[in-house]
Amino acid sequence: MKRYPEYKESSVDWIEEIPAHWESKRLGHVSTIFKGGTPKRNVDRYFQGDLPWARPVDITALKGALYIDDTEIHISEEALANSGARRLPAGTVLLTSRATIGETAITTVPMATNQGFSNFVCHERLLNIYLLYYLQAIKDWLISLGSGSTYLEVTKGTLVGVRMPLPPLSEQTQIANFLDHKTEQIDELIRIKERQIGLLQEQRTALINQAVTKGLDPNVEMKPSGVEWIAEIPAHWKVINTKYLFRLVTEPAPKNNNYELLSIYTSIGVRPRKELEERGNRATTTDGYWLVKKGDFIVNKLLAWMGAIGLSNYEGVTSPAYDILRKSRPLNERFYEYLFRCGLYFLEFKKRSRGIMEVRLRLYFNQFGQIPLVFPPVHEQDKITNFLDRKTGQIDELIAAEQRKIELLKEYRQSLISEAVTGKIDVRNEV
Repeated sequence: MKRYPEYKESSVDWIEEIPAHWESKRLGHVSTIFKGGTPKRNVDRYFQGDLPWARPVDITALKGALYIDDTEIHISEEALANSGARRLPAGTVLLTSRATIGETAITTVPMATNQGFSNFVCHERLLNIYLLYYLQAIKDWLISLGSGSTYLEVTKGTLVGVRMPLPPLSEQTQIANFLDHKTEQIDELIRIKERQIGLLQEQRTALINQAVTKGLDPNVEMKPSGVEWIAEIPAHWKVINTKYLFRLVTEPAPKNNNYELLSIYTSIGVRPRKELEERGNRATTTDGYWLVKKGDFIVNKLLAWMGAIGLSNYEGVTSPAYDILRKSRPLNERFYEYLFRCGLYFLEFKKRSRGIMEVRLRLYFNQFGQIPLVFPPVHEQDKITNFLDRKTGQIDELIAAEQRKIELLKEYRQSLISEAVTGKIDVRNEV
C-alpha cells in the first residue's frame, strides 16, 4: 500500500516518523484516564446493583469483539462510592493494565471497572475507536512498560505520558473505517480456519473411537459388549475390568533424588514439568514422590474425568496426589492411552469418582479398577495402535498447518493496525 507523500520526526520513542500533517500528543492531553476500583468482597449488597462492573475476564469473553454492552457482575451506587471506581460514560475505552496487560474494549453503556483497568474518556480531538486501535498496536510495548513483583502493572502515571500520533479527526475516522473493514475480513478467515480445526479434531476423535472399540475390519463378526457406552465389539475381543489389566503402584522415590519431575496435563498428557512451567511452582524436594517408569500411566484422580490421564514416555517421579498404574499382563500401553484419552470413558470416570461436590470428585483405584475395558488380542492392539499413530499423525499435521495459518493471519492483522495508526501506510482512499 502507498505511503504518505511527506513525513516528519514523530517525537514518539518507537516510531521514527509520522505523516507531516499529523501531530504527536500524550495520552493525558487527549483523554482523561481513570483507574478502576473493586468494592469489598464481603459486603453482599455492593454486588446487588444495576451498574455493570467489568473484570478482565469480561473482556476476554468478547473474543476479539470491540464493544462491551454488559457484564456478569453489577454493583450498587453505594459500592461505587466506596470502591474508588467511577461511573464511566458510554464510549469509554477500557484497557486491562494489571497482570494481563493490553486487552481492550469500548463501552456502549455506562459502566464501572475493577482495579485491573485503566479507562480512557476521549477528548473531542480523539475518536475512541482510533484510540482502541492504537492501544492494540502498542500492546507488546505496553506490556514492556509493566512493573511490579507480584504482578505486572502499567500505572496511570506511565499511561498519561505515553505519546501517540494524532491525525486530523476526519482522518481518524477514515483509518478506523478501513481497519474495521479489513480486520473483520481477517477475523472471518480466522473463524473459518478455527472451524476447520474443529472438524479435524472431531474427525480425529471419531477415528480413534471407532478403531479402539470396533477394530479395523469392517466385516468382522460383532457381539454385544455388555457395556452400555461401548455397545458391540468384535466377537473375538474380551471385556476385562481395569484391575485385571493394571495394578496400582506406590513406589516412593529415595531421599535427595534428582529424578525428572513429571506432571499430567489434560490437553497433552504426561510431560516433564520443567518444559511447561519454568516460572511455575516447583517442588522444593521430591522425596517421597511416586517413582514413574516408562510405560506407566499417571492418573490425576481429581481431573481424570476431564482427560488428566496419560502414558509416561519418561522415567521420573510425580506428585503423591496422583495414582500410578502399571500393566499386570501383556498389552500395548499405547492402545490404552488412545482408549483412556479419546473421551469415550470420561463420563464413566466421572460416575465412578467420589466426593461431596463436583470440584472435589476423585477417581480412586478401587472404583477405577472396576471399569470394564475392551481387550483385543495383543497383536491386534499393536495393529490398531500403528494405524492410529499414522492416521492421527496425518490429522495432527493438518491441524498444525491450520494453526500456523491462524498465527500468520493474526500477525498480519496486528501489523496492518500498527502500520495504519502510525501512518506508515496511507489508507484514506482505501475504503
